[in-house]
Amino acid sequence: MLGQIFPSENIIVNLESEDKDEVFEEMVEVLVSVQPQINREEVLAALRLREAKMSTGVMPGIAVPHAISTTIKGLAGAIGISHKGIEYDALDEHPVHIIFMLLFAPLETEQHLQVMRELSGILQMPDFTKVITSKKTPQEVHDAICAFEAELAGL
Repeated sequence: MLGQIFPSENIIVNLESEDKDEVFEEMVEVLVSVQPQINREEVLAALRLREAKMSTGVMPGIAVPHAISTTIKGLAGAIGISHKGIEYDALDEHPVHIIFMLLFAPLETEQHLQVMRELSGILQMPDFTKVITSKKTPQEVHDAICAFEAELAGL
């Protein structure tokens, strides 16, 4: 499932952003380019509203911003990698290097929970962060995500 949610065209291996607001805009732009029906302003507002409740920088070096939007069909995801780190107001107060952005349609609650569970499992696998940040192209990141997903599923 994660391989489908994060296709290579939705992966940025060298984020230019330096802070959370910039990274939201940079990553939403990628999603809009792939799914033009997405309302950029609505999605950015939903992400900021969710972030105001509590930072989604929940693991060392990793953030998982997520929001619900009526302009999303099913779900959409993007991955951003920053080698220099992004000031994110993370819970551990350290910069974030990998961002998994997830956007869901309002009625996709079950799929939302399933994706979050699967992502959580992969994020806790040894070497995941090191492997992902070592990849040079979006396709390499996508392939690595698929490999970790298969390993998690025991395939």
